[in-house]
Amino acid sequence: MTTAPPESRDRIYRSPMALVGGFLLLVIIGWLGIDAVVSGTGRTPWLALAVLILVVPLVVAFTLRPAVFANDDRLRIRNPFRVIVVPWGQVEMFRSAFSNEVFVKSGTKYQLWAIPVSLRGRKKAARQTARQAARPSDARGTGRGLGLFGGGGGGMQADGFGGRTSVPEGPARAETDKIMDELREILEARGKAETSQGEVSVRWAYEIVGPAVAGAVLLAILVAVG
Repeated sequence: MTTAPPESRDRIYRSPMALVGGFLLLVIIGWLGIDAVVSGTGRTPWLALAVLILVVPLVVAFTLRPAVFANDDRLRIRNPFRVIVVPWGQVEMFRSAFSNEVFVKSGTKYQLWAIPVSLRGRKKAARQTARQAARPSDARGTGRGLGLFGGGGGGMQADGFGGRTSVPEGPARAETDKIMDELREILEARGKAETSQGEVSVRWAYEIVGPAVAGAVLLAILVAVG
């Protein structure tokens, strides 16, 4: 009897800033909302409850929920309201413009919410690359010029243990652009593999949509009855 090979471990990509922002928003919303439910009078507790049921799932959907999971066989995209599973054999290309997107061979485009484009990061990387290019060639090759703590250039930098490690030559890249480069490398390596074939599947996140719709309906009813 033959057994299927174990699935490779997922590489998980998320936005740290979104996680921090979502947690802080939930703390503030929970504090204000629960206080209104417990201490409010008249219709206030019901209105506060309806707002909580509506807003909390939306905050979770747009901050804590988005993630991209990539293994050797497929790409799984967890967006605010959908989960899209794309085998590597179905991926046509990745595109990075004002948002990071994946195109499948059917022509459909899916946005990668968990990997937002950072224009600030790109500008910082461009400035770092410009500084590298302005350094003398001997400084780039030996670590002189910007010293041990020079950013992003070639040569040697401190490794945190009293020694030095070599730093590869090449232009600096924003962190999210590095992630997209990594996904392109996986696509190139695994796009034609037998285990990377299959169909694209899309599932709605009813655990998010359901409570949000219920909260919206309850809030509309409360506002309508005045």
